[in-house]
Amino acid sequence: LNDLRSRIVVQTDGQLKTGRDVVMAAMLGADEMGFSTAPLIATGCIMMRACHLNTCPVGIATQDPELRKRFQGKPEHVVNYFFFVAEEVRQIMASLGIARFEDLIGRVDLLEGDKAIEHWKARGVDVSHLLHRPELPEGTTLHRTQPPPPVLADALDHELILQSEPAIARGERVAITTKVRNVNRCVGGMLSSKIAQEIGADGLPEGTIEVEFSGSAGQSFGGWLMAGVTFALHGDANDYTGKGLSGGVLSVQPPDGVTYAAEENVIVGNTVLYGATSGRAFFCGQAGERFGVRNSGASAVVEGVGDHGCEYMTGGRVVVLGPTGRNFAAGMSGGFAYVLDEHGAFRDKLNPAMLDQLEALDDVDAQECFELVSEHQRRTGSQKATAVLAEWDAMRERFVKVFPADYKRVLAELAAEEETESAPEADEFAEDAVDVVGAPAARGGEGE
Repeated sequence: LNDLRSRIVVQTDGQLKTGRDVVMAAMLGADEMGFSTAPLIATGCIMMRACHLNTCPVGIATQDPELRKRFQGKPEHVVNYFFFVAEEVRQIMASLGIARFEDLIGRVDLLEGDKAIEHWKARGVDVSHLLHRPELPEGTTLHRTQPPPPVLADALDHELILQSEPAIARGERVAITTKVRNVNRCVGGMLSSKIAQEIGADGLPEGTIEVEFSGSAGQSFGGWLMAGVTFALHGDANDYTGKGLSGGVLSVQPPDGVTYAAEENVIVGNTVLYGATSGRAFFCGQAGERFGVRNSGASAVVEGVGDHGCEYMTGGRVVVLGPTGRNFAAGMSGGFAYVLDEHGAFRDKLNPAMLDQLEALDDVDAQECFELVSEHQRRTGSQKATAVLAEWDAMRERFVKVFPADYKRVLAELAAEEETESAPEADEFAEDAVDVVGAPAARGGEGE
């Protein structure tokens, strides 16, 4: 009805064996058909159902050289089989008076349900919806006739890449100001790709490219943002903000002049920082569900999260300056989460398996947390961060650290290995020193 059919390929498969199967699949709307079992049998398969045991008696699904010797199949066998399938398709099309296969696609009017089905599996099955053909304007195509429209031709990144050329080519600092709309998706992805292509995976020095946005960003704003690029958004952003963050710096804050309390309102969508590997992100407001899922190295500050925060997190640092939803830290195996538990309700929100993995902040944690909150306040002007910093000594005691047990064990093992590796070096140096000093006396060379 919306002419989407002309731009897509519909493919079907599943027990297609004959030309009649192909014709029926085409009438139901398929452009392409996938065959598997029948061509396999044409090469000699006898359906022993032992493919996973390495014991295929006809030498197909096996690496055993003795069994592989038994394989008798040839490409010509499959080709010959498909010639028979095609010939049957041609015969059926001829009987229907249809000359081109394209004219067969979508012709459900040529099918009708069997009203005399007695098999117990089919009894009562109503196929009328499958065979329904909507009323369409004359000339509406029922199969693919054109490629899908380009989706990157009007991407905002083309303009960002153009304006960032001095930075990419010569390392000069660049400042860009632009508007963003929710139709602009994955802003920063193509720019980051260009930097990686021209400079390498390490990117540019921090702050080389600074872009200030205003508006509502679409999905995956700041996706895969590269080191050296800083995005500051005055507005709000959709789901997957900071997806795959790769060293860049990202901040989102409400537009200037708003009168509502930012920390009580959602400013970014769900699954923020999904799969981030490095970089820093700051959100002056709350985030949706699954914040920081699969984060493996990025640091972030947010003023509240929905359900399943820090799910499957394996690294990085997340500071939450507000409430969390249920099931926090489910499957979290690495990194730290510092949660400001002002009202003592956090334990009820934590995933039950993580209840024994909570700790108070030590001095190193407190310093790290303080620095992240300070940068959050500096980049976003957060009132919540300002209040926390103003009473830091008291607020520090209200922070709870989620410290996954596996991560704690690994850190302890690494520390032990470092001590073990350094100890022999010291002993060896000491032995050498004794030998050198004691050498003259051992030789009896007085005064030497």
